[in-house]
Amino acid sequence: MAQRKNAKSSGNSSSSGSGSGSTSAGSSGGSSSPGARRETKHGGHKNGRKGGLSGTSFFTWFMVIALLGVWTSVAVVWFDLVDYEEVLGKLGIYDADGDGDFDVDDAKVLLGLKERSTSEPAVPPEEAEPHAEPEELVPVEAETEDSYHVEETDSSEPVVEDERLHHDTDDVTYQVYEEQAVYEPPENEGIEITEVTAPPEDNPVEDSQVIVEETNRKADDPEQKAKVKKKKPKLLNKFDKTIKAELDAAEKLRKRGKIEEAVNAFKELVRKYPQSPRARYGKAQCEDDLAEKRRSNEVLRGAIKTYQEVASLPDVPADLLKLSLKRRSDRQQFLGHMRGSLLTLQRLVQLFPNDTSLKNDLGVGYLLIGDNDNAKKVYEEVLSVTPNDGFAKVHYGFILKAQNKIAESIPYLKEGIESGDPGTDDGRFYFHLGDAMQRVGNKEAYKWYELGHKRGHFASVWQRSLYNVNGLKAQPWWTPKETGYTELVKSLERNWKLIRDEGLAVMDKAKGLFLPEDENLREKGDWSQFTLWQQGRRNENACKGAPKTCTLLEKFPETTGCRRGQIKYSIMHPGTHVWPHTGPTNCRLRMHLGLVIPKEGCKIRCANETKTWEEGKVLIFDDSFEHEVWQDASSFRLIFIVDVWHPELTPQQRRSLPAI
Repeated sequence: MAQRKNAKSSGNSSSSGSGSGSTSAGSSGGSSSPGARRETKHGGHKNGRKGGLSGTSFFTWFMVIALLGVWTSVAVVWFDLVDYEEVLGKLGIYDADGDGDFDVDDAKVLLGLKERSTSEPAVPPEEAEPHAEPEELVPVEAETEDSYHVEETDSSEPVVEDERLHHDTDDVTYQVYEEQAVYEPPENEGIEITEVTAPPEDNPVEDSQVIVEETNRKADDPEQKAKVKKKKPKLLNKFDKTIKAELDAAEKLRKRGKIEEAVNAFKELVRKYPQSPRARYGKAQCEDDLAEKRRSNEVLRGAIKTYQEVASLPDVPADLLKLSLKRRSDRQQFLGHMRGSLLTLQRLVQLFPNDTSLKNDLGVGYLLIGDNDNAKKVYEEVLSVTPNDGFAKVHYGFILKAQNKIAESIPYLKEGIESGDPGTDDGRFYFHLGDAMQRVGNKEAYKWYELGHKRGHFASVWQRSLYNVNGLKAQPWWTPKETGYTELVKSLERNWKLIRDEGLAVMDKAKGLFLPEDENLREKGDWSQFTLWQQGRRNENACKGAPKTCTLLEKFPETTGCRRGQIKYSIMHPGTHVWPHTGPTNCRLRMHLGLVIPKEGCKIRCANETKTWEEGKVLIFDDSFEHEVWQDASSFRLIFIVDVWHPELTPQQRRSLPAI
């Protein structure tokens, strides 16, 4: 910056010279200007001469200073005296409105003149119908009583169901059972989520504006933050730097939301410069954005293909290669292409073997296809290198619990959550930690449920479902009048003997139709079910065994159309105890019609109230609240379970909510 100092010194010298000259001019001219009069008043000359600046001298002085300023500016630019990219990069931390740079709007936010913007979902809320029809049917899995779908939804937040593109589901199992601990993706990764995350912003193509955050870093650790911020991914190779202006122009269109124009701009760049990785990556991002805007699987498949093309080009910067493949894997998971995503993750780990965050992602990839054994090996490898990796710990604990290694799972789940690492503050891990503690008699279970509630994962300590719609009335026990389904209740109670007799007949003729509970919900005993409706779909073969019961139920769409529930017989034999557990969703209520009830020994607790069944009578409870069952009688207990939509759900919600 020596040149700037010299210029400043020169300016001062010239100014001084001008002042001297103007004083001389003022003397000879005897100026009577106001400025001159003021100068005389405050001293002047004893001989009566007045000093001052003439108008001409003022103009000369002003022009000299102005010219010096212009030439100084030219020198700064010409000799590259200021690193503007570095300055902009530093100002980027004051980006308050989320547009990727520091501008007038950011200043207004920081001064309190404008509210800070918040990210909004790029798709309609829960009530919106999907734009495109699903191209493949969702596979239906058998779900047994009190099943649990483990996912990332926060109980305290409104759920936006059906807000994403349709998933192809060609190789993914949708159902997630409670104690089987079948894995679903964490936030913004999975099949059903509550919040849409926009594609990653790379803020035009300025390397200094993009910061890569590794998922195994603590979010609240200042030292880690400092380390992460220093890492600026290099997205431009040597050739791309020569066309940076064109790349910036196209990226500016994308960031301003002019997606169609941006797509065309990047397509033209790819046509002109087919060897440019950054141009192709920009095209992929635009296609990604366009797919979300149009809710189009076809466009998204194109984006996935383009991300792969980026990775296939020569001379791709390592950071750009990683970003492309990670986004490709994420979008493949979004469409339900779990095996394709797994292959992408495997390639990433091969290319970047020292990146533990990628290995953590690979472990998730294995979990998503139900390959817990390989996922376990991945997390064992990660923990052998980084034993304090919280993300690896919670997932390793999750796997151990799925293998019924209850006591072993507890320290991993507990320490993983306590680490605060990204990806560990997830309702599933609080749920499984608390459940494991309950099963070993550890009274700290409810402390973790309470913490999960405080952090927004559970609606309350008792109500721990994860597939929720915000604002629905929540109470453990309901009366028929409160539900509004009094006609259904009357019909069930009037025809209870007919329903009982058909159930008993099925038991006598084909015991194989009653399937054992296989979700690890029992501490001990024998418990089986015979299902007539599942996820709003009638089981025709089952209804052949109970035709009158099925005909009776067809009159009540609040149950036959409940795609988040079942209709089934449930038989429980003496000596059975069902662990405390919760259902998957607050979108349904559960009716129990007593068919064959021993006089003593059978009871059900929901939250902190315990009740018993009566033959021919209906009990109604919300199974998203913790409940527990005991069968200590001397003979079997037979009930009829009928799930119904929560009465406060709108018709539109009932049509659009995905099945569970």
